[in-house]
Amino acid sequence: MKLTKLLLPLVLAATTTVAANVGPNFDEIHELLRKNLAGVNDAELEQAAIQGLINQLHPLVSVVTNTGAATNTTPLAATSVLEGSYGYFRFNEIGQDADKEFNAALKRIAGTNRLRGLVLDLRFTEGDNYVAAAALADAFLPAGQPMIDWGEGLKHSTRKTDSQSPTLNPITLPVAILINTQTRGAAEAFAAILRRSDIGLLIGDHSAGQAYLTRDFTLKGSDASGRRASVRIATTPVKIASGPQPGARAEAIDRKGLTPDIKVQVPPAEERLFLQDAYRPIPRLGSSVPGITSANNGTNQNAFAGTNRTSRRRLNEAELVRMQREGIDLDSEFIPGRDAGPLRPPVITDPVLARAIDLLKGLSVVNRRPF
Repeated sequence: MKLTKLLLPLVLAATTTVAANVGPNFDEIHELLRKNLAGVNDAELEQAAIQGLINQLHPLVSVVTNTGAATNTTPLAATSVLEGSYGYFRFNEIGQDADKEFNAALKRIAGTNRLRGLVLDLRFTEGDNYVAAAALADAFLPAGQPMIDWGEGLKHSTRKTDSQSPTLNPITLPVAILINTQTRGAAEAFAAILRRSDIGLLIGDHSAGQAYLTRDFTLKGSDASGRRASVRIATTPVKIASGPQPGARAEAIDRKGLTPDIKVQVPPAEERLFLQDAYRPIPRLGSSVPGITSANNGTNQNAFAGTNRTSRRRLNEAELVRMQREGIDLDSEFIPGRDAGPLRPPVITDPVLARAIDLLKGLSVVNRRPF
């Protein structure tokens, strides 16, 4: 049976709702296309079917090159203390020794700051080391709690010990976990373990839905530069315990990704700029300041469509309250960011990070208040 015969139904299903409902006979459709589709030969028809299959099944299937390329990326990209009380940790990837880097960084900043919460920034974070994801999550969980299964049985959290102390307590600070559509693989698994264990809340956009063990199959032939491509196929879904209770069943992360508890949508290009500087000044909705773009927060409206000028960012109610509380001029052209003024601290303009800090501040107040 030709490869086309296996693949073309997926193309038809992806492009024609009626065809998907009716369930057309492949031989009939293929023959009609072959005989009547102007300007398309059999080779092109087969190539279209292959591409349709890959597109339809993405991210479970992808074509990759240079799979053996080594990286020198360290797991932690940045650590800092925000507003004097909140530890911030941004990850490049969830890979080998991510837990050691994180624990060392947390110990270092906690030694000089009284922390009231943690922000774990997993935006644009990936990785395929699920052992590392489990080790990183383990620091937050009491011993014996179900966590993750990557095809070798459900793994549980361990008893915390080190060379200085026979017994350590898990991290109990409030946690905000930042995710977006580029949070994938081991980063998704780490976020899911913490969320399903009621350790922290997810803030941002849906994750990628790509928590799988994969296997690469090298294809025959090569491209013009002599490189050989491989097909990367998701062979085993990574499953996360559905809750902290002993005996909780493990469930795969949905292909639609993790659903944030607090949804804040920011265009990826804008979000990358905020990762470089969470305090950068940005114009508000309606401004036309050259060279400065703005994020679209909490709305599906595309602020940049159909215009060549830069739009101000639309502020939501929570941000307006925050700005008023911090003494920011609501009539100003800019949200001032780092240059808020000599009498005011810098203002976080990254919408996702600002929401996380607001959440942690609220939890800090609630936890201190006697009821």
